[in-house]
Amino acid sequence: MKNLLFATGLAVGLLCQLLSPLASDASSLRETPLVKAVKRAQTAVVNIHTEKSSDESNSIFGTTNRGKINGMGTGIVLDERGYVVTNNHVIAGVDSLEVSLCDSSRYSAHVVAFDRAHDLAIIKIDGNPKLDVMTIGTSSDLMVGETVIAVGNAFGYVHTVTSGIISSLSRDVEVNEEQQYRNLIQTDASINPGNSGGPLLNLDGEVIGINVAIRAGAQRIGFAIPIDDAREQIARLLSVETLEQKYHGLLTRDVKTPDSLQLIVDNVKSGSPSESAGFQNGDVIVRIGQTQIEDRVDLERSLLGLRTSDNIPVLIRRGSEEQELMLSLSRLSARQFASGVETPAKPSAQPVAFKGSGAWDVLGMQLEEMTGSSKKRLSPRYRGGMQVVNVRPGSPAAANGIRQGDVLVGLHVWETVNTENIDYVLDHPQLKTFNPLKFFILRNGETLYGHLNLSSTQATASR
Repeated sequence: MKNLLFATGLAVGLLCQLLSPLASDASSLRETPLVKAVKRAQTAVVNIHTEKSSDESNSIFGTTNRGKINGMGTGIVLDERGYVVTNNHVIAGVDSLEVSLCDSSRYSAHVVAFDRAHDLAIIKIDGNPKLDVMTIGTSSDLMVGETVIAVGNAFGYVHTVTSGIISSLSRDVEVNEEQQYRNLIQTDASINPGNSGGPLLNLDGEVIGINVAIRAGAQRIGFAIPIDDAREQIARLLSVETLEQKYHGLLTRDVKTPDSLQLIVDNVKSGSPSESAGFQNGDVIVRIGQTQIEDRVDLERSLLGLRTSDNIPVLIRRGSEEQELMLSLSRLSARQFASGVETPAKPSAQPVAFKGSGAWDVLGMQLEEMTGSSKKRLSPRYRGGMQVVNVRPGSPAAANGIRQGDVLVGLHVWETVNTENIDYVLDHPQLKTFNPLKFFILRNGETLYGHLNLSSTQATASR
């Protein structure tokens, strides 16, 4: 009996010794790959709060005060300076934007660029907070049944995390006559209103899709834009040519595999800054300044904010060797196309009438630059504008109620201070993607806006 008791006691002692490490490592058992993935990504997700007028009528520049509608969405940090990608439908037509970060801090933001067709937009957080950038994965190797995670502002519950699997790939979805999506990821991770624009993550905490839509009336059927497809459009929206009218002259190609993300130079424009820097076809761009380069989004964001007088070091790999080149951007003229070919710009010293030019033929406005004396009646927030001296009947301008005496102060995301600004918008290679073209005019000290339908004489405008 004594031997039996001793053996039992020994067994219990051994069991306690075996169990004690498990108790001490309980937290490690709880910290699953999913938890680690969320921790890795959550600081690079922002929640977006919007406000816009509740007036949905098509009245031209109505003066009735309307209520406000609050909206919500999610965004993914692309750049530490506050550039964020979200869905266009999250920010379309909003009057104000506010974002909240993982630490609950809140900032105002503004729209930088958008693409209705692909339902993507870039916003910029004001105040220049130092942000964490989302780790980018690839959608080239996605597997049906793979575990995925959605993070977002679901129904206003900020930083909500849901998980599920990839249900299918290459889904085409038609939301309405105006909005169709191609090649979407289908997932059963719960995606709700407010998740739009947020990341779909893999278990490595890498973004592999941008949540975009849900199936109405269904449970746990959501869709996301594959990240490789989205990054192609994001690079175009962040282009230094589009946003800052600066020029590098590189044509590049993203190469994305499960093992490697690379940006390869396909062509160097003749006479461009990149040719002067010594780039060659086939170069792999490794780093620009302090930014590691994985695709064309990284290329464009690394060049934003540079002055044409700045020389920035670029680390490339040519063959098996690395070397450093020095790149300096040049100013893109108002009539220079993305091909890099220059055409003479019109002089801006004197007022120029646009009758018979693109503004008259395309927009239906005859415009003149404002002189020093006429500028005095503008709001201090504007550097200048273009005076409307005539409106063509039946034109997009006429359909929007624009009239003689109005001052055009902006088109799309650009100010319209002189003729070169107008030419730049109308000659832009992506002009069709801007349609309907947003405009801003000043009338009796009040700023009004609307949309010019370039393919029709019917358009609407609102406050």
